[in-house]
Amino acid sequence: MRLDPANRLDDSFGYWHHSRVNLKQAQSAAVKAAHAAGKVMRQNLRKPKKANEVTSHDIKLELDVRCQKLIEKILLASFPEIPLLGEEGDSGDVQSEYRWVVDPIDGTVNYAYGIPHACVSIALQKKVSSSKTAKHHSVVGVVYDPFQNELWTAIRGQKALLNGTPIRVSPRRNLNECVVSIGFAKSRGSMEKALPYFIWLARRVRKIRMLGAAALGLTYVATGRLDAYIERGVNLWDVAAGGLIIECAGGKYWSEPTDDEKIRMIASNGLIHKKLPIPK
Repeated sequence: MRLDPANRLDDSFGYWHHSRVNLKQAQSAAVKAAHAAGKVMRQNLRKPKKANEVTSHDIKLELDVRCQKLIEKILLASFPEIPLLGEEGDSGDVQSEYRWVVDPIDGTVNYAYGIPHACVSIALQKKVSSSKTAKHHSVVGVVYDPFQNELWTAIRGQKALLNGTPIRVSPRRNLNECVVSIGFAKSRGSMEKALPYFIWLARRVRKIRMLGAAALGLTYVATGRLDAYIERGVNLWDVAAGGLIIECAGGKYWSEPTDDEKIRMIASNGLIHKKLPIPK
């Protein structure tokens, strides 16, 4: 049987992809959904926004919900059998073989304050079984910045693209030459744990940047604008697409769950990865 190269997963998966899900078509649906949500974001950037929830370090907007519903509608039109796991709620059985993972507005606080640094993040994940466990891995990743009109796309086993052009992580090897982004989680406990890491890092790299949108931080590493991005308390929907894009751009993405059901992660160009301690 001849297989479509668009549906081939990389060798780390240990098999060819024999599914009814065409990854090119899935990527096209995700791009369409990201553009639609991005248009809503652009139209409302300077307008008053309704907050559904406000905490000390986070804001949930009515527009988050509206954008996720729009994304869900477009994705389900093309793939009605695939459930969706999203920041604003789930639809269907998210432990199925395939699932969409969606952050409708990553960087909501930036966006709520009128800072045009936010994006749409959409990943398609497939459950892969090993000898011990079954775990979902991203096979399609789409991140769209509607304010810069920058669209990052990746299919596992293929090159990552920015607006259709292949991208590559940076070649920098020395920490003192690197620009690194770090994110602070929303809980007070996580912030207290992150501060010592921030101080350690600040003494060793050229510059630290705190940009406020995890998915964009990851794509900036993939594009070589940043050399690494580190955070100890992100959610799956923040990193599902961007982590894949980094790997497809030649970088390294590492993550593990934390005790509070978040994810600690290090994403880098791969050359400085071992020089960066795991955030506690």
